[in-house]
Amino acid sequence: MKKIACALVLAATTQSAHAVEVTANAGFMSDYIFRGVFQSESAAMGGLDVKQDGFYAGTWTADVDQGLEVDLYGGYNGAIGDFTYGAGVTGYYYTDNFDDTYQEVNLSVGYKIFSISGAIGRYDNFHGTLEDGATEPNKKLDYTFIAPRVDYKGFYGVIGIFGNDFDGEYYEAGYGSTFDPIGLDYKISVVHSSKDLVGDRDGDGKEDDDTRFAFSISKTFKLFP
Repeated sequence: MKKIACALVLAATTQSAHAVEVTANAGFMSDYIFRGVFQSESAAMGGLDVKQDGFYAGTWTADVDQGLEVDLYGGYNGAIGDFTYGAGVTGYYYTDNFDDTYQEVNLSVGYKIFSISGAIGRYDNFHGTLEDGATEPNKKLDYTFIAPRVDYKGFYGVIGIFGNDFDGEYYEAGYGSTFDPIGLDYKISVVHSSKDLVGDRDGDGKEDDDTRFAFSISKTFKLFP
């Protein structure tokens, strides 16, 4: 995967220099929920992106309950009329033993207001915890993820479904837009996660589903050109 990521970054940076765009972003989330899984409350976030002729590469980080999450990604997005498509790779890395590394290949297609994204990945699983609760040291887990989505005038709805060694699904709906006078992006959402995805959330020995409301604000700054 690292070789693929390096190739994508190289391809993005060896095109004509005038087409390169470099941006940074910073923001805050009331609740950080990723693919239906709660990560932390009151999370700060920020990132850096390089884009050129459809190619992109970047990094993004967020405050989690213990330490930081640091993401590295690269890929290509394109369009033919109302049809969109994309392919890339992403790595999720964590400090302070909050979680272990995830590495995945990402694919997406879309047509007008409808789109579907997917991932095929591997989880390093340093605890060796298996789906049935047993443990097996150094047992890596493979997973798939698929998410059909609808977007319409800022409103969106998405269903996320895990497969292979991961189980569970979530349902998310929300609204996002930009406050133009200061270029501030904002989003509000409600996320309902299934029992299989959340597990024993309150420690009573029983699996629980979970519904959470969240909002986020962020601002993007153009660094180049």
